[in-house]
Amino acid sequence: MSAFDNALRQLSRAQAVFPFEESFIEKLKTPNHIHEKNVMIDRDDGSKMDIEVYRVQHNNARGPYKGGIRFHQQTDLQEVKALALWMAIKTAVVNIPMGGGKGGATVDPKTLSKTELERLSRAWVRAFVDEIGPQKDVPAPDVNTTPQIMDWMTDEYQKLTGDKTGATFTGKSVAHGGSLGRDRATALGGWFVFETLAQRLGLLGSIKVVIQGFGNAGATAAKIWSEHGHKIIAVSDSRGGIVNEGGLDIKAVEAWKEKTGKAEGFPGSRAVSNEALLELPCDLLIPAALENQILEHNALQIGAKVILELANGPTSPEADDILFDRGIAVIPDILANAGGVTVSTFEWEQNLKGEKWSVEDVESRLKKIMTEQAEDVYRLSQEFGTDLRRAAFVLALRRINEAIK
Repeated sequence: MSAFDNALRQLSRAQAVFPFEESFIEKLKTPNHIHEKNVMIDRDDGSKMDIEVYRVQHNNARGPYKGGIRFHQQTDLQEVKALALWMAIKTAVVNIPMGGGKGGATVDPKTLSKTELERLSRAWVRAFVDEIGPQKDVPAPDVNTTPQIMDWMTDEYQKLTGDKTGATFTGKSVAHGGSLGRDRATALGGWFVFETLAQRLGLLGSIKVVIQGFGNAGATAAKIWSEHGHKIIAVSDSRGGIVNEGGLDIKAVEAWKEKTGKAEGFPGSRAVSNEALLELPCDLLIPAALENQILEHNALQIGAKVILELANGPTSPEADDILFDRGIAVIPDILANAGGVTVSTFEWEQNLKGEKWSVEDVESRLKKIMTEQAEDVYRLSQEFGTDLRRAAFVLALRRINEAIK
């Protein structure tokens, strides 16, 4: 099943809990617009490289399309469509004035030099310049895209259109109009949700945490949870993971990875595969890598009491049902990782108003939103006797339906 098939089945699961009109659900199964193009960039050696690029605009009933751009060799249209649908749901879950979209390029950015990466970033903007804009579609970083890439894209958009607001792209560097607090917003938003729900989900005191994915979101989450007295017993990157049941020193792991390029081999730890890491006994499992990690074949082996999804789409619908039957709560991506798009929206607002908020102001606003929406999702899950994902979908779909009407 593709990621988009999973997203559609999540819609169906939500409809089984709350019977929305079939015409409304059918409308949400199809993106408003699909833009798929090829761009040609010059390689440093003088050769040409042809790259497929995408922008999917799923729904804008509640505001401009919003969603990241990922550069990854496995990115395809089905994945981007799924991410655009999830983003439409996610912005509605946290009740921010945005719709849902997503972009991508099918390329391994590690094979590109910095100048080639800049050429691709600017080519992406030229391909979709007529489709994006501060009141139309506001992209942001995603997998393998960075503040530097957003700066290049913003500059290219300004050259092409004359726009001076900088509000078409978010996730920019602070020096070029980015928001303070954006770098840790995804993980911090997840923390605020966890803090709101932990006691209700039976997680008391200091807990054992396993994190799959040691990129920006995963590494930041590891620091935040450990700073609050929790024990990070395992982390992993794309090359594999490390375990120490007594707890890992996260700052030391970061320094080791910076020095060696991988987490594996960290002194005092044992190696573990990404697959086996998901099955380690722990209180909280945080998938913070790519989609489709917890599936029907391994859901029965998951050793966590609670799962908090910082990645997009890490759990399949079949796995959701198995985990729900086993009493393992899943705090879904559309709530848990929505801190990133929330602070991106703050950046958009600051750019449009010509304001610069303090990091304390940003994080205070973020905490209020994530806490309130986590409470709403939990309340609905209790009201309908269902899991947190279906409750979050119902909450979001009600808001989108209301906006359409």
